[in-house]
Amino acid sequence: IKGLVVMSAELEAMYNSMLTNQVPDLWANCAYPSLKPLASWMRDYHQRIAFMRGWLTQGLPKCFWLPGFFFPQGFMTGVLQSHARKYSMPIDTLSFGFRVTGHSSPESVEEGPKDGILIDGLWVDG
Repeated sequence: IKGLVVMSAELEAMYNSMLTNQVPDLWANCAYPSLKPLASWMRDYHQRIAFMRGWLTQGLPKCFWLPGFFFPQGFMTGVLQSHARKYSMPIDTLSFGFRVTGHSSPESVEEGPKDGILIDGLWVDG
């Protein structure tokens, strides 16, 4: 900061947020909700971009990173809807079944399931 450009209140607030490792309000107002500090938020943000870019450029992932979605409930509803359309079933008769796999990471998944999806990023606490 050389003082050549007049700093607005918004820029000063952003600067102060960065000094305290907080996500600036200007960014938080346009981004997904998160309580993470700035450093973790940026790491998560880049992971989200990489996941979505891979999906766009390389096609359907073998394993979906569920926390990477802004609205995961919508994604899960879309999965049900795809299955309902594929088998001509009413969507309200479907539900999810869960099974823990032996995969240690999403990269270890060699092939996605014939029906349904594999997800990554869920944690069991306790």
